[in-house]
Order: sequence, then C-alpha cells, then structure tokens
Amino acid sequence: MESCVLVKFGEMALKGRNRKLFVAQLKRNLRRAVGPDAELRTRAGAIAVLAPMDGEELVARAREVIGISVVHPALIVDKSAQAAAATAVDVLRVREAKTFAIRARRRDKSFPLSSRELAIVAGQAVVDELGLKVNLDAPDAEVHLEVDEREIFAYTDKLRARGGLPVGISGRAVVLLSGGIDSPVAAYRAMRRGLRCDFVHFSGEPYTGPESIYKAYAHVRVLDRFQGESQLWIVPFGQAQRALASAGAGRLQVMAQRRLMVRVGAALADREGAAALVTGDSLGQVASQTLPNMAAVEEASPLPLLRPLVTYDKAEVIEEARELGTLEISHLPDEDCCKLFASKFAETRADPGALRRLEQLTDAEEVVERLLAAARLVRPGDDEPAYEPRAPALRHSAAAVE
Repeated sequence: MESCVLVKFGEMALKGRNRKLFVAQLKRNLRRAVGPDAELRTRAGAIAVLAPMDGEELVARAREVIGISVVHPALIVDKSAQAAAATAVDVLRVREAKTFAIRARRRDKSFPLSSRELAIVAGQAVVDELGLKVNLDAPDAEVHLEVDEREIFAYTDKLRARGGLPVGISGRAVVLLSGGIDSPVAAYRAMRRGLRCDFVHFSGEPYTGPESIYKAYAHVRVLDRFQGESQLWIVPFGQAQRALASAGAGRLQVMAQRRLMVRVGAALADREGAAALVTGDSLGQVASQTLPNMAAVEEASPLPLLRPLVTYDKAEVIEEARELGTLEISHLPDEDCCKLFASKFAETRADPGALRRLEQLTDAEEVVERLLAAARLVRPGDDEPAYEPRAPALRHSAAAVE
C-alpha cells in the first residue's frame, strides 16, 4: 500500500472535448502547490498526488488549489478484492466504531466484481475479523473503495476544497484593489472562475501615508497562495485627485476618480496582456455603486468590467473575507484615497456628459499616461507561501459563503 491524496474535480467534470486543457492547467497549479518532486497520477475525474512531505501538510496544500472540489487522504491498494477487504479491516481496526458501511464504486467495469459484490466481500471480512455491525444508513464509520484502471483507492474522509475552475484557464485580469473588505474577496471569486489576477492599488500619495500600500501588499500576499508570482502595481494618485478638485469636480469628484482609476487599470491591463478589469462593487452598497453610477464608470472602460460581488450583501462578503484571512488586514487603519477632496454630498446619479466634460478639462488621456509611467511594481508573492492546516469542513455554498 502507498499513501496518497486523491483530489477530485467539481465543475471541471462537466467539460467536454476541452476538458484536457482544464486538467492540464489544474496539474500545473497543483504541482506549484505541492512541489516539483510530487507524482501526479491522472485518473478518471481525479488525480492521485504522492509527495515527499507530511500527509497533513499535503492535504492542506491540495485543499487550497482552486479547481479541486474534494480531497481524500487515501491508500493505494492492489487491484484485488482480497487486498481491498484487508485494507478495510486495517482501516476500521484503529477507528472507535461499533457500526460501519463499505461504499464501493467500480470505475473500471472490467473488474470481476460489481460494486455491490466488492462491498459485500469487504464488509464480510470486517464482520469476521472485527465483529462490527453493518449499518448502511447511519454508520459510525465508512470505508470507500474506488476501483480504478490500475489500482483501488481506499479512504474514509471527504474534505471540501476550494472548487471552481483552475486559475489561469480563463485568461488574465487586473483587479482594482483598495484597502477595504470587498476587493480582495472579488479577486478570489475571479480566481475561482479561472482568471489569473494582477493587482493595481491607487494610493493618495503624496497626501496620505503608506498604510494603504502596506494593506494592499498584505492582501496580495494572502491571495498569492492561489496562483503564485502575483504582481501588484502601486499608482500614486493624489496629484490627479487634486487636479480634478481644482477643475471643479464638486459632487462628481468620487465618480471622476473612479473613471480615472478604470482608465489607468485598463491601460495597465493592455500593457500586461490582461483582458478584463475586476472591482469589488456591490450594487447599492454605497452611493458610488448605484446602477446609474456603475454604468457611468463602465462607460470609461475599454475592457470588460467584472464585478463578482455585485449581488452580495456585506455580511456575505465579510464572512468570506474572514475565511480567506483578509478581513483583519482590511480592518487595519489607513487613509482612504477615495475620500481625498471628496464632497460631503453623495452623487447617486452621475451625469456621464458632465464627467466627460470634466475629463476634457483635465486632459484625462495625458493624466492616464502620466499615472501609468509613475506606477511601481512589487511582487508580494516572492516568498514561499505559508500553508496552515484547516478544519475538515470548508463552507462553499453560494448562499452562505459568497
């Protein structure tokens, strides 16, 4: 017998003729997470991972790979009913259980026993050797036996993983990253749809301190564990904000800033080969995120503007930020650049025509070029990411977690 981690796909299992592309991307991401010395054995709807590391750490790393739905710490058993039965006995011998069930599945239909027959053989061995009672409805312990093309996998635990699509399979995007709660969660949600993300943060320099930059760095550092080699661009935005205020932006100040951020983000995305922008907008959450204001911002973007959190309420976003490990970072104090020079009166229905006239006064295209030239690149993921073993249960329902 060999120990392994058996990882299974979720949504990927529904893919058709291009499924091989998804599996290949997942294997690249999985190898990055578990190390170059790992052996990956591809099976129908699953990958067996063997790596020279502690089993608990291997499980923790596998569970963090987006695209994997379920993780089983498993044993690889010779492809015979006798070996499977002996393994079931060994597994249950160390469990404190009075009742048990064998759940067998035969993916290889050439195996001489049906799934039911294999379960009976293994179950009888457990009864004979250990004297446990069979309970198929509510057993104290379950042993799963999966007959594959070359071996049988035996396991007892079913651990939820991240799910989604492998990072990178859907292309590349640039995330407009603030110091708040929403945008890191939006980035994670974009990653779960297969997007590889770069990040841009607009600081209020020279009118604010470096605190928001530190927070953006820390956020990307946390999110980097899902993709590796993340890039964070820091754009000093204070002078541009002052120019808008001096041009008489008034109540349009925040909306003009957001349109300018989108323009800079799109120019950066075009330069870096990304095809979309991602923001943390949630419909109606604040005055700048009303439907008319969202439309006014989107008008300024030459690229698709993706809003993964558009229908989420704040409690859902906070819960996911807590699970990701970004919530505490978001709560650190900083000076929000969006509040610089902003009017105390909120504009909920910004006039796109007025915004365009303001941009003509300030020569928005020239400002974008200047800000793009001033952008500084940092790589928060250069260090080896830390993997912390997590509790077996990982919530991932759309209603409760997103």
